[in-house]
Amino acid sequence: MNYQTIILWRPVGPEELKLIEQAGMRAFPPRLPEQPIFYPVTTEEYAVKIARDWNVRASGAGFVTRFQVLRDYLDRYDVQVAGGKAHQEYWIPAEEMDAFNAAIIGDIEVVKEFR
Repeated sequence: MNYQTIILWRPVGPEELKLIEQAGMRAFPPRLPEQPIFYPVTTEEYAVKIARDWNVRASGAGFVTRFQVLRDYLDRYDVQVAGGKAHQEYWIPAEEMDAFNAAIIGDIEVVKEFR
């Protein structure tokens, strides 16, 4: 099938990566109660910065994941700017994670790793 998709990135730590692996590299885990929003980002550079500068400091390792999401699904959300033009992300409410995961086409790939 020919789907219109948008490539997104998500910086993750080792615990989140383990849960993604347990889901067969096809879904992100549900948010924790203190995480009301899921933040996939629009550029690899932004994901690298978070994985390298935040995830490594917080958990000893950071990973950049890349995945494709159906454009029709993402069209219901506005791109948010978080602190600068280079920091663009989608804000997906935690209760919509099942629908978000269903809109992922193909596998979630790990494209970079930092320790």
